[in-house]
Amino acid sequence: MLALTRKKGESIVINNDVEVTVLDVRGDQIKIGITAPKDVPVYRKELYLQIVKSNEEAMNPDAMADLKKLM
Repeated sequence: MLALTRKKGESIVINNDVEVTVLDVRGDQIKIGITAPKDVPVYRKELYLQIVKSNEEAMNPDAMADLKKLM
């Protein structure tokens, strides 16, 4: 993991087309802004993990067999 220090209003650039900017710092909360191309999905990690889990469950062979039984 790369750890960087940024102040309010400062940014980092990822892969030439994603910019992450520190918008505000209040106590232990940091507000960030993300500028990315429309074809680059941006998710909160907890939501991303739910999507991955849901996709894995959908790809489960047992679930596919159960689905076929319904048809």
